[in-house]
Amino acid sequence: MTTLHDKALLFRSMHVPGRPLVLPNAWDVASARIVAEAGAAAVATTSAGVSWALGYGDGDHLDRDRGLDLVARVAAAVDVPVSADIESGYASDPEGVAETVRGVLAAGAVGVNLEDSLRAGPAPLRSVPEQSERIAAARGAADAAGVPLFINARIDTHRLPAGDPARWRRETLARAEAYVAAGADGVFVLGALDAEAVTALVRAVSAPVNVLAGPGTLTVPELAALGVARASAGSSIAEAAYGLVARAARELLTDGTCGALEGGLAYGTLNSLLLAGPGR
Repeated sequence: MTTLHDKALLFRSMHVPGRPLVLPNAWDVASARIVAEAGAAAVATTSAGVSWALGYGDGDHLDRDRGLDLVARVAAAVDVPVSADIESGYASDPEGVAETVRGVLAAGAVGVNLEDSLRAGPAPLRSVPEQSERIAAARGAADAAGVPLFINARIDTHRLPAGDPARWRRETLARAEAYVAAGADGVFVLGALDAEAVTALVRAVSAPVNVLAGPGTLTVPELAALGVARASAGSSIAEAAYGLVARAARELLTDGTCGALEGGLAYGTLNSLLLAGPGR
């Protein structure tokens, strides 16, 4: 039987600059099974999709227990390594982040995304020292458990007021350097970045770089050529799925037709995915 430690080492090994780990993010057991069946080497959750599926808005509104319950369900449903998007750690202080990480490991996940956004208050981001302390707490909790958890430090400098691109770059790189020094294994810079920005990140950051792959972004082959080590869909697949719900509902209610539903997974195909697999 593969241990959590083994899965964590496997997940770490997947972060190779130029051969990025591609993560079509999932938000429930069914989407996780679909992603794994499609051939994904690992499954990562999207905090936005998870929150929406559980009836909450994204942005630190979901509580820890519900979030970890979903992580446990996903980890039990697939054989591949699972990384959990835990937003800002489901906690207000570093010890709370450590407690969340212990819960993530107990749930069976081997990676986390930990963001530096502040959803309330005058500043859009936590200060670098504060976020570094939270990352260090996460690292300490994982190390104490003996599991080489992959901590992906999400940098949300795209939330800063628009201004000088050079200033944005300096702030992003300063945060990346500090977060890696605090114990992060990789950095995830959110936003639709152009080739120049991605190249600067890859050259300057001493850890695997993760960027988004979705509508309006560079393609995975383009990101690979620039040296990216991880490409994530983020919430875009969940957004597309709910977009289909909206289009199909409007079409059925206004025209009485179901053209938007063409190309969906067959009932038998989807049902078989949930009847088979780990724990079945």
